[in-house]
Amino acid sequence: MRTMCGWVMGVLSGVGEKQKLSQAKALAYHADIRIFRANTIKPCDSPPAPGSQPLRIAILAYAGCMGTQVFGIAEVLRIASDLGGALGGRAGPPFEVTLIGLSGRRATIAGGVSISTSRPRGRFDLLIVPGLEISRQVDWGQTLAPLAPELAFIRKTFAAGTPVASVCVGAFLLGEAGVLDGRKVTTAWLFAADLARRYPGATLQADAVFLEDAGVMTTGAVSSALDLAIHLVKRTLGAEVATATARVALLPGQRASQSPFVDTRLLEPRLPPFSQHLAQWFDAHLAEAFDLQRLAQVFCVSTSTLLRRVRAETGQSPLGLLQTARVEKAKQLLTGTRWSLARITEAVGYSDAGSFSRLFTRIVGETPARYRRR
Repeated sequence: MRTMCGWVMGVLSGVGEKQKLSQAKALAYHADIRIFRANTIKPCDSPPAPGSQPLRIAILAYAGCMGTQVFGIAEVLRIASDLGGALGGRAGPPFEVTLIGLSGRRATIAGGVSISTSRPRGRFDLLIVPGLEISRQVDWGQTLAPLAPELAFIRKTFAAGTPVASVCVGAFLLGEAGVLDGRKVTTAWLFAADLARRYPGATLQADAVFLEDAGVMTTGAVSSALDLAIHLVKRTLGAEVATATARVALLPGQRASQSPFVDTRLLEPRLPPFSQHLAQWFDAHLAEAFDLQRLAQVFCVSTSTLLRRVRAETGQSPLGLLQTARVEKAKQLLTGTRWSLARITEAVGYSDAGSFSRLFTRIVGETPARYRRR
């Protein structure tokens, strides 16, 4: 058995307890589920021994895919390969990366750039699916329809037991191929709501940068391709080489959340009319103290009705909506002005900078000071 098999089977373990696939897709995927359940070997805690077989990675290039993701992953793995020899004494290359395509020897990627590709040959240890060039007003059905051959290839490859990974909105190709059902997934924060609506069988964690669940890896927005690459380096060559690779490539430490990068101004309003009007009212009265009784009077409902309707429509309380609005305003002031934290705190309705800083950190995932430095 190849040394890398332990890594691959570790990715595939744990499927037995997953939620059942929908009845419509269970028949199509019985083969891959049977394979996954049979292979439950745990991944090695230490890097592969010098001279062991390389991890065979296929990156699927297709019309309109993002070149930054295709080449970013390949370049980070190339750097890691060089450092693996210097730090780990590895004799051979740890990765064998192949750029594959289904439409011939060339693919026209985002921006109209033509690149060379190879036909898929043999089996790979991992298939990576990059995201594609889209606009905010994307029609997913129309966008994905021309990619039927790629979707079929993803479906067939996954069913044969090969783990798959997506970068950014590449998750939509995995979803369309049916491999996201019953798994925790993420994607670019700007299109997370679209993913949740289109593939309700998946469990979306919109703030995550990287998730791995039963043979399926998904990542956040565009640059998370590099987080995926560093993850592969760490799993294959160990933490020391992964850290060195990140330093050489001038990459930040692996990020845990997309929340600090979310700009709600770019998100279309998704709230039902009542809660949307309430959120707009909050935006205009951020500095005012929260008064539930007054709020109920403004919207001509009882306090109990107000609480019940907002909870039913948003899953939050009115105070939760107000706190979110205040934090979003604070994010704008932190990046758009030189105001002190005390002044920003007062501008969004708080008197104590320490209390607001804790609220900000809980919602955003990092302190106001770190957010401003970013």
